[in-house]
Amino acid sequence: MNRPKRPLAEHRRQFDLLTDEVLWLWKALPPRQRLMLGTVHALCAVVAASLGYFGAIALGLQQGYWAAITAISVSQSSYAEVRNSTRDQFLGAMIGSLIGMAVATLGHDQFSTYVLAVMIGMVLCAAFNLGAAGRISGTTTTIIMLVPHQGAFWQFALFRLGEVMLGAIAALLTTVLFNRLERRLFGEPPAA
Repeated sequence: MNRPKRPLAEHRRQFDLLTDEVLWLWKALPPRQRLMLGTVHALCAVVAASLGYFGAIALGLQQGYWAAITAISVSQSSYAEVRNSTRDQFLGAMIGSLIGMAVATLGHDQFSTYVLAVMIGMVLCAAFNLGAAGRISGTTTTIIMLVPHQGAFWQFALFRLGEVMLGAIAALLTTVLFNRLERRLFGEPPAA
């Protein structure tokens, strides 16, 4: 078997082809079905965001909007996709929080420490094959280091991690509920 000379380039090419195929399949759906799927997905995301937001408020977290944002960002059409996205959110938020707190002790007023923290988190996620978590790590570090807040960095980071978990759990629960409702209303999808 001939191995490609540039395995990374070949992998990226194959991934791009697969992504194009999935987009083509989506565009091939009749407009009415796309509208139905989009409506159900939007409703699921809004319910998850509401659960996350009000859950955070009920727990006394002052920035429940982070839970709502997380719920929307992890919302997908299937439980498996949401579960994977939730894992990436949690790991990315944890890595970004820890690195943001650690690097902030070097001097959170310097932009260079912020750049260092984002780079470390994203590189660590890539090294441990957590690519999607890398973006979340960078986002979390940005929130912790650049968004003005009162109190200690550790407290802000811990609250952020809690809000991410609330939003992710809300998305998981909502997706399970919507999938069960969909099966009940429309029956099981035909086996492939």
